[in-house]
Amino acid sequence: MSEKIKILYVDDEPDNLIGFKATLRINYQVFVTDKVDEAFNILDRNPDIRVVFCDQRMPGKTGVEFFEEMRAKHPAPVRILLTGYSDAESTIAAINKGNIFRYCQKPWTEPDIFSAIEEANKFYMATSMLTVKNNELQTAYEELNKFAYSVSHDIRGPLTGILGAINVAHDIDDINEMKEMLVLMEKSISKLDSYIISMHDYYSLQRGELKISEINLAQLMDELKPLYEVSSKVNEVGFEVQVTQTQTFRSDRELLKLIFNNLLSNAFKYQDKRKINKRVDVIIEVEHNMATVYVKDTGVGILGNHIGEIFNLFYRANSQEVGSGFGLYNVKGALLKLNGQIEVNSIMDQGTTFKVTIPSL
Repeated sequence: MSEKIKILYVDDEPDNLIGFKATLRINYQVFVTDKVDEAFNILDRNPDIRVVFCDQRMPGKTGVEFFEEMRAKHPAPVRILLTGYSDAESTIAAINKGNIFRYCQKPWTEPDIFSAIEEANKFYMATSMLTVKNNELQTAYEELNKFAYSVSHDIRGPLTGILGAINVAHDIDDINEMKEMLVLMEKSISKLDSYIISMHDYYSLQRGELKISEINLAQLMDELKPLYEVSSKVNEVGFEVQVTQTQTFRSDRELLKLIFNNLLSNAFKYQDKRKINKRVDVIIEVEHNMATVYVKDTGVGILGNHIGEIFNLFYRANSQEVGSGFGLYNVKGALLKLNGQIEVNSIMDQGTTFKVTIPSL
């Protein structure tokens, strides 16, 4: 059963308040008061009130004046003025100011009130949807600005490195020096390739539809492990994966790979090179239609005041390694699509643990 729409009625005549509530109480959740100050208290306590009726002739403050003040403090509810014929001039002035949605004449009739509420609710829903879309547009605009800066900075950086190495290589005859230049160019190209992959993941998240299938998580991790075994050996980082799955788990395979890849990439990337016993451990357990994933590392750690920001687009919490700024943002976006959650526990100079929970779909 859908929740009743909330309505507020302000009138200084008790009989009107009683009649209004008696008429509407079955279909709507009705709040009534004969005082303007109490009306604001009710609005404060019930921010989801959609429609407010107010009598024009209130003691101390007219209905128009109340709506003008309300518009500043509580702009969302739709405002409807109740007035007698003799108040027509004031009513027209109020409508022209844009302070009210419409007015109803007193004494009001049930058909008029129900019609007014229906129109007001449609207007409320349309306005709310417009607000949501405007907020989404603002977010997209901000991300576009960040993206433009990131492209100019993060793509141009590796390209500049490659061009610089090529220019130096023109004047090199020694084969060993030439190899050093090739190594530098390879590093720059790898950074550029990693950035482009992250960018592709980002746009895939924005556009893609879920493709749900049964997932064998041990098999999935077997596919991903070889990508990190070279880094594990070269950088002397212990790497172990444990998967416990005794029941069917359904999810989007590509989104799971995106999540695991980004978490593993960070776990290896931000290792503390000074440590002897460096490790990355992955523990996956599936029970009660929920996959719980732990990705633990012995890396440099994340400062507490950075943890709340690391999932933002282009945010980098550590200057030891330069990331794309897409990785954890993409993880958060993928989990949002899968109705999943992520938690972070990190201690500086000791390491970080990411806990991910994903329901079976």
